[in-house]
Amino acid sequence: MAVLFIEYPPCSTCKKAKKWLDEHGIAHVDRHIVEEPPTAEEIATWRERSGLPLRRFFNTSGMKYRELGVKAQLDAGMSDEDAYALLATDGMLVKRPIVVSDEGAGTTVLVGFREKGWEAALL
Repeated sequence: MAVLFIEYPPCSTCKKAKKWLDEHGIAHVDRHIVEEPPTAEEIATWRERSGLPLRRFFNTSGMKYRELGVKAQLDAGMSDEDAYALLATDGMLVKRPIVVSDEGAGTTVLVGFREKGWEAALL
């Protein structure tokens, strides 16, 4: 079974992550984050399964994040539901890459590429 690999193909970090998956023989189904952004429901589910704070799902270095003043909105107490809805409006707001694996005992959700974390979770 293949993992779901959500990427923005021009992103250098996504390219490194995809290369890492290929080098380790991990089959993946690619999904373009802009052409098919995650839904609010997917993000809510992934957050729950990952155990990560909601802010980790935002692409904080992106232009869109800054243009919309998302940090200020989050700091002012934006609800989780509003944050999920905002993330679902534009794939460029979402941190990437994201890997979702339903193999093994449970679901693994990885946000961003950290080689050691990926090794621990996927190998």
